[in-house]
Amino acid sequence: MKRLGLIVNPLAGIGGRVGLKGSDGEDTVRRAFALGAVCLSPRRSTEALESLRPLAAGLELLTYPGAMGEEEALVAGLHPNVLGMIDPGRTSAADTRRAAREMLERGVDLLLFAGGDGTARDIYDVVGNTLPVVGIPTGCKIHSGVFAANPRTAGELARLFLEGKINRTSELEVMDIDEEAFRQGELHARLYGYLRVPHEPRLTQGAKVGGRALSEEAAVASIAERIVEDMRPGCLYLVGSGTTPRAIMDRLGLPNTLLGIDVVRDGRLVAVDATEKDLLSLLEQVPGGGLIAPAGGRAPIPETSTKSTCGRVPGAEIIATPVGGQGFIFGRGNQQLSPEVIRRVGPANVRVIATPGKLLSLPYHRMRVDTTDPAVDAMLRGYRRVITGYRESAVVEVV
Repeated sequence: MKRLGLIVNPLAGIGGRVGLKGSDGEDTVRRAFALGAVCLSPRRSTEALESLRPLAAGLELLTYPGAMGEEEALVAGLHPNVLGMIDPGRTSAADTRRAAREMLERGVDLLLFAGGDGTARDIYDVVGNTLPVVGIPTGCKIHSGVFAANPRTAGELARLFLEGKINRTSELEVMDIDEEAFRQGELHARLYGYLRVPHEPRLTQGAKVGGRALSEEAAVASIAERIVEDMRPGCLYLVGSGTTPRAIMDRLGLPNTLLGIDVVRDGRLVAVDATEKDLLSLLEQVPGGGLIAPAGGRAPIPETSTKSTCGRVPGAEIIATPVGGQGFIFGRGNQQLSPEVIRRVGPANVRVIATPGKLLSLPYHRMRVDTTDPAVDAMLRGYRRVITGYRESAVVEVV
């Protein structure tokens, strides 16, 4: 009989789609709900737990009440032993630490937790490197290496470890992010500590690699030149977060939200640090605004000409770059580009940009997506052309 601990931060990621870039603190949670945010962490946690159903007969699942694990486990068809008490609707970091402490004392074989970097820090504060853990990525800030690539792979990683098919662990990074600075467009990250994670690099995301080498500056500038030259009249450009997209805004002479989404049309700034709601409202106003791929279908490799993205009528295009060292195009720090936004723009109208050095840093030289919608993820997977220079590109697989 294996003993698994489960801790869900039900509020993790609540600020993502509404542009708050985090969910730490009661004021942020209140603002997020006021802006129409919904909790996605419980559903993503259930998705991870579904992979554990084959182990149900030989698994003792310990968790906390309500949305901190009990409800997700029941939806996934598991029967948990519930510990402790919480104030429903008002869970906190203190609840996470208390739950981790109780599960550590009860000798769980593995701790599965759902959240972001803040939740990972809370777990580390209690368990240190004494206990194997697996992170289900559900937060806004997911720079730490302790998370699986997506909820499904988190469940798969936990199952393989509990079955004894993975019998070693690696110490992976817990990153400490200054959330207030993050909201101001500055990324201040430091290494907070290490957690032990079952060793299977295919299933974990790795830590974010920030910055770029001086030798890459020319590549970034040439990418920006290419994108700006290709911009078509009337086309709405949703410019994603990161230093490479920032170069496009600099080339246009426009202000930029480094860690947010800005919108440009005809060389003018249409929206700054846009939320999901802002983007959907703008897209409703676009005639012929993008192709919509059939559910479950894969987008073709976009041609290098913008005729395939904007066409002959004004449309819309997303410009995104993969996270260095992780490879995520969507689902890490740009949740405003939600599944519905991507659907309306159309997967064929997603233009990916990256320097050759960044592509070389990606796990297995592949890119990833984790939009929270499996159907949209399926649309985006396959081989995609990535702009790497002025007239240079590479074809990279999206998984």
